Amino acid sequence: MSSRLIVRKLRDLALMFGVAPRRPTPEEMSAEAQDLLTFKRSPEERKRRKAAIADERDNAVRSYKWRLLRWISIIVVNGLFVVSYWLDLQLVEGALTASRVLGFHFADLNSSLQLMLAHKHVVLNLVIGVTTVLLLYALVGGRSFCSWVCPYHFVSELAEMVHLKLTSKKLIRDHELDRRLRIVMFFVFALIAFVSGYPLFEAISPVGILSRALTYGLIVGLIWVALLLLVEIFWSRRLWCRYVCPVGLGYGLAGVVAPVRVMYNAEKCLHEGKCRQVCLVPHVLDMTKLSYARDVKTPIGADCTRCAMCIEVCPTGALTFDIFGVTRPDSESKSEDPGS
Repeated sequence: MSSRLIVRKLRDLALMFGVAPRRPTPEEMSAEAQDLLTFKRSPEERKRRKAAIADERDNAVRSYKWRLLRWISIIVVNGLFVVSYWLDLQLVEGALTASRVLGFHFADLNSSLQLMLAHKHVVLNLVIGVTTVLLLYALVGGRSFCSWVCPYHFVSELAEMVHLKLTSKKLIRDHELDRRLRIVMFFVFALIAFVSGYPLFEAISPVGILSRALTYGLIVGLIWVALLLLVEIFWSRRLWCRYVCPVGLGYGLAGVVAPVRVMYNAEKCLHEGKCRQVCLVPHVLDMTKLSYARDVKTPIGADCTRCAMCIEVCPTGALTFDIFGVTRPDSESKSEDPGS
């Protein structure tokens, strides 16, 4: 692995843990990226891009294919728990936080850590389940759980639509918080579990609440979920997912080496910023700003949820799904490694 790729991986991890993205210096940019930037700053290219952006705004056509596929995936995955339980099939047992699928144990990293800290001992089935989950998401892309499996992501996305509509009419104002709050909450929940013996995160996590409510009909916790959604609608966009929930950290770490990722091609980009407007974690798309790309082609970092909303709104195809060593010729992939 080259030193350049190691630096890129460390930078992606730093972004995931709350470090603010920054504009690269000329020395940090590849020669190809510098040449492309010089070309894009030329008067003729500026004029062409400005006209292309204006035309795109007047004739914008957005595909919702990936959103539909994600919603189907969330409904099917969570529906399997419901159907298996109510028909007593015993094929998919438990909930998303800890389950057994066809005899294989699956367990969420953060929830398992909370339980083991609370009970002060290692539970073998949870260790096996966590290992299985991490191996799975190391293949398909760590935080894809958030956008393709998590039931709270589904309802929060609906709440986000209402929030954006209200903010566009200037009826409310979005309140952005520090992304490092998510790291703080990870340690706070862990400390509470260890000291009190009570896994507080498990009790208030809307992921587990919704998963158990769908399967077992436990509806008391839905009051908390409803209050949380109201906060996200009227005060802070995607508050839980962006600033509180530590679940994505574990999956993000697994996604560092994932071969499935979103690829950015600076050559095709108009830099109008629509991708960052729709992104759940817009800091991962900072390279789409003019002069921010270190390379002409860059895989999006480990904190990406693979939701594909950026792909849907990109008018030029500058953002696409990529599978390392499969969707691009080997000659283009030799200089990279998965998750770089």
